[in-house]
Amino acid sequence: MDNSKTDAMRQWVARWQKAGPELERIREEELLHTDVRNSIELLEDAFQSAILNYPASATSGLVEQQRWFMRLRH
Repeated sequence: MDNSKTDAMRQWVARWQKAGPELERIREEELLHTDVRNSIELLEDAFQSAILNYPASATSGLVEQQRWFMRLRH
């Protein structure tokens, strides 16, 4: 990897190290001030729409995943 890419990656990491604690502080503050009851009420229509338009699958997909693993194993 050339120096410019390495420097850019280091700068990117440094920015996130600086921003991380502030973003975490903002997240915690928002969680403390969130009205959960109101949020649930606001999302109720979207939830009902999802239930109607995207019914639950009959399986979890685990059986199909295991089939793929068996094929890949051989």
